[in-house]
Amino acid sequence: MLITLSLPLLITALIIGFVISLFQAVSSVQEQTLSSVPKMIGVFSVIMILGPWFLSRMLEFMTYIFTNIPTFMIR
Repeated sequence: MLITLSLPLLITALIIGFVISLFQAVSSVQEQTLSSVPKMIGVFSVIMILGPWFLSRMLEFMTYIFTNIPTFMIR
């Protein structure tokens, strides 16, 4: 579940970081904020867009865990 929920955020940060690094290598601009600010904006945007999906997946998982507590205790 952790991998499923974190993968879209990590891929977004990876792609944005790669594009910014490529731009910095081509243009010789070595500004630290140039790489961190777009990543923050991109990850925040993905959280806002996929927020309902994240919430539904976590809610399904927690419902599964709480409804199966007796089953887990027997094992």
